[in-house]
Amino acid sequence: MADAAAAEDPAPAHSATEIAAAWRRERPGTPTESIEIVTPIWWLAKLFTDDRSRALRDAGIDAATLDLLSVIRRSGPPYALSTRELARRTLVTAGAISQRVARAERDGLVERASAGTGRRTVLVKLTTEGHALIERSVDTVLGREATLVSCLSDDERITLIAILDKLMADVRRRTTREEG
Repeated sequence: MADAAAAEDPAPAHSATEIAAAWRRERPGTPTESIEIVTPIWWLAKLFTDDRSRALRDAGIDAATLDLLSVIRRSGPPYALSTRELARRTLVTAGAISQRVARAERDGLVERASAGTGRRTVLVKLTTEGHALIERSVDTVLGREATLVSCLSDDERITLIAILDKLMADVRRRTTREEG
């Protein structure tokens, strides 16, 4: 019985501190200063991803559709964006947006319309059904995620947000420079 409970426990077998100490012991001089930061971020990402998947399944929506409908909903009335703007705001390719829009359109969640600007710009607009689904889904997903971070005080949240913003900006800068 204890083995079954241990198998379901998402806690790692060793803490990031123990992992870093083991590397320092086994390979003195190996840079280990990132382990106690990056490893918990990876573990948290896995826990958040798995939990979000369950919340999305319960809400009857997949992550790609949530992303698409959320971007349109956050744009404000009339809840319509061009496919180019959707691609920019979701950070996915135009091809991926096209597939997402086609699937959402088939499901009755969005409709396409001409922008009327004389160019070939296509607007993607939420339908009544799409609007209702995103309203329900956002409450489900964000409510669940708020619960998951509720152990943090307001001051801790503010501090963590600032630290994560700083880390994200620097990692993005370093990885973009190294790729290009």
